[in-house]
Amino acid sequence: MGIEWYDMIARRNGGYKNRAVCTVVGRSAEDVFEERLIQMLPKFHSVMDAGCGHGEFTLRMSAHTTSIKGFDNSHELITIAQNLLQDSQVEHVEFVYATTKSELPFLDGQFDLIYDRRGPTSVINHSRVLKSGGTIIGIHGNVDLVKERLVKNGFLDIEIEEYNEAITYFPTREQFVIFLSDGPGSPDYTKVEHQPELDMLFSELALQGRLVGELGIREQKYIWQARKP
Repeated sequence: MGIEWYDMIARRNGGYKNRAVCTVVGRSAEDVFEERLIQMLPKFHSVMDAGCGHGEFTLRMSAHTTSIKGFDNSHELITIAQNLLQDSQVEHVEFVYATTKSELPFLDGQFDLIYDRRGPTSVINHSRVLKSGGTIIGIHGNVDLVKERLVKNGFLDIEIEEYNEAITYFPTREQFVIFLSDGPGSPDYTKVEHQPELDMLFSELALQGRLVGELGIREQKYIWQARKP
């Protein structure tokens, strides 16, 4: 998906976040990931947030470590993040514009932890910025691509856990459609011209066994972790 989509989401949603009203039932991978990261962060001193979005999560995690640098490939999202940082008066966080499609503007071995919450799995290909013995951890839906990149880049102690029990429920179909519209790279399914694509998406979700009734969707995410030799 193009950078234009992320810039649009930043302007429309006020950041890389979903607008839909919903209720999550069950233990979600997002919650597990955040809890695990909070436990890990005090052990590391130089942390990268890969694909930091509008920076809200980064600032929350900054309470648990001494230094975090977040990067994103959307100028609009980085602008929001920098404004949030200025308002927060937190001093040990920095947000920079960068893209994994070129060399990242960081030193070799600069970080001892890289976390990737909703960012690009391609950050794995930039393992030079992680120090030897450093840890990389992330949460994504495409586990095959993650594993391929971890193996290709020589990471060790690869651990991958599947989470598919949490269900997100929506009070109306309209809220469900808004949720789907805010998914990475998605068109605005609330518009009539995208109705055929929306119908196809619902069919795909049904075939995958992820639809729960008419107003629920089952989570399908993976938390992964590895170590640089």
